[in-house]
Amino acid sequence: MGNRLPRFIPMVASLLPSALCLIFSLIPGRVGLHAQAGRKALPLSSPTVDQILSLERVGSPVISPDGRQVAYTVRVANWDDNAYDTQIWLADVQTGAVRQITNSKKSSQSPAWSPDGSRLAFVSDRTDKRQIYLINPTGGEADVLTALEEGVNGFAWAPDGRRIAYTATEPKTDRVKDREKQYGEFQVVEQDYRMSRLWVVDVKSRAAKALTSGAYTVGTFAWSPDGNSIAFDHRSNPSPAASGSADISVVNVADAAVRPLVTQEGPDSNPEWSPDGSRIAFESAMGNAAFYYANRVIAVVPASGGTPAALTESFDENPSIVQWTASGLYFAASQRTYSYLYRLNPETKATANVFANPQSAGASVNSSFSLSKDGRTAAFLRSDEKSMPEVYVSSLAISGERTGGGDKKLDAKKLTDMNAQTSRWATGSLEIVSWKSQDGATIEGVLHKPNDFDASRKYPLLVVIHGGPTGVSRAVPFTSDIYPIDLWVPRGVLVLEPNYRGSAGYGEAFRSLNVRQLGVGDAWDVLSGVDALVTKGIVDPSRVGAMGWSQGGYISAFLATHDARRFKAISVGAGISDWMTYYVNTDIHPFTRQYLKATPWDDPEIYAKTSPITYIKQAGTPTLIQHGAADQRVPLPNAYELYQGLQDNHVPARLIVYQGFGGIGHGPTKPKSYRATMEHNLEWFDQYLFSSTRDK
Repeated sequence: MGNRLPRFIPMVASLLPSALCLIFSLIPGRVGLHAQAGRKALPLSSPTVDQILSLERVGSPVISPDGRQVAYTVRVANWDDNAYDTQIWLADVQTGAVRQITNSKKSSQSPAWSPDGSRLAFVSDRTDKRQIYLINPTGGEADVLTALEEGVNGFAWAPDGRRIAYTATEPKTDRVKDREKQYGEFQVVEQDYRMSRLWVVDVKSRAAKALTSGAYTVGTFAWSPDGNSIAFDHRSNPSPAASGSADISVVNVADAAVRPLVTQEGPDSNPEWSPDGSRIAFESAMGNAAFYYANRVIAVVPASGGTPAALTESFDENPSIVQWTASGLYFAASQRTYSYLYRLNPETKATANVFANPQSAGASVNSSFSLSKDGRTAAFLRSDEKSMPEVYVSSLAISGERTGGGDKKLDAKKLTDMNAQTSRWATGSLEIVSWKSQDGATIEGVLHKPNDFDASRKYPLLVVIHGGPTGVSRAVPFTSDIYPIDLWVPRGVLVLEPNYRGSAGYGEAFRSLNVRQLGVGDAWDVLSGVDALVTKGIVDPSRVGAMGWSQGGYISAFLATHDARRFKAISVGAGISDWMTYYVNTDIHPFTRQYLKATPWDDPEIYAKTSPITYIKQAGTPTLIQHGAADQRVPLPNAYELYQGLQDNHVPARLIVYQGFGGIGHGPTKPKSYRATMEHNLEWFDQYLFSSTRDK
């Protein structure tokens, strides 16, 4: 589309004439194709902002029922239309051959195989709204299945392959349309909700019928093995603040009769049927009111109804259900900075990491799992300290299936080669480091070092703080698209990404350490990490900067108002400056009540103690503030409050408000927005930390 460069296809590199191979290797953003053997190797070069943002990335691997093919997506930057376009590709597991099967305007996403493997369903916004399409994976054009006014949210094939269930947001009512004709658009807060409904459509006739109605909105859902029923989770309204109201019900497809199944307090979601249809597993807080930071568990309930029973209470992390097969209930979960696929025995409650064999996975990040019909082959994404995500496939053949143990060696096969795009880039190395915080807590982080790192030198240090707080920084290259980590490191800069208290992957107790200590304990973890590197003699303490987005932006603001001399420059992205301002404006009020254990009216002191604005008179660090104009998660008043406080106290500050962020407006979603946020950070730290100038 437009003037985009030809797509990089690893499988055809060897077929290109040698001159063409050399030409491709010189094209910016297409450095993956190597010159032929015998030619002098080209020198490594540092990537540019646009090259990093133009990296093609894979996602959504889905294995065919017979395990012979994997459909996946490739995302490409479309600078002409200022959008990221996604198309569907297909990989042959045996030969490794890959080919593109969609090539439409805009994007095609969420591929799903029919039960017999003869068709792929997917969603595409090629006609503006997301609709379901069907395509023969052997070739041909896609046929549209739906034509909904508001488009499709999610979908799933029925076991018989003749029907597809989907969720869709209900359109505006005639009453609302008439109201808008008379008065223009307005919204009555917490009243003008439009719910997501569950539907089923006949693939052959295109006839569709609604399965749900009433005062609730439908989330995830799953067909019963016999195709007669659908289990689904639902909550009182679409607001993120209502997530704690999620329950599970079952609808009979024939007559749309709905019966409640799980109605306990707290969120219950993501139902999954047992292979024999007798039980339903789901993810649950099991009534724990502190579900924002406490572990959720996998629970199970008889499909006919009964009392839920927790299965993973001894597993100290958040499990995400993948699939229930004859060999066990598979789930994904983080393990410190890594993540893996696990198998749960529902009878014994034993769990096993199916990638425990270091020759198979080692220290890697595995995600987006899809299992074949027999449950013996998995497709997934894998990345590590040297590679951004690639599509892999692996056998899950095991012995002792009913005991949850006895794994055989897993032979994982890589099906894509997206990292060839970066093979001629000068980047750096990654390692996991750890240190003790002020209160003795052990904190880990990811340290980026230049390839020519010299332990006898003192380097500038930039601290990049993840959001969440239950996010996690992983040792994977090219993960940052707001902060130009991969440009700074080749320039001779160390970058530390701390997994401060509250981060995912370290268990519930660690995630709870910043309850009523937001900002305070988090700052301890960041500052002690800086001190640890200074003590090692590899950091120049006079050249340290910090930055972060969302919760990372909040921590950066906290640092900016607490230690004016520690940091030479700080960047606050979509950060909280005042917890009371945040509380009354955000779309997730329960988050603040759970972490601070109070409302501002009940305990104003804890809101003041943990708010950066309380300490604004101590501020002295030059601070860049970046924020989306329509941010619903951390609304814009937080940015203006911090900016005005810095201005009144004569602290160098710049506030940049970005238009056009998609979704809830909480961060960039388009290539040019990412370019802007990245370039503005380069300029700010060049000016105040590196004391150099760049071309504007």
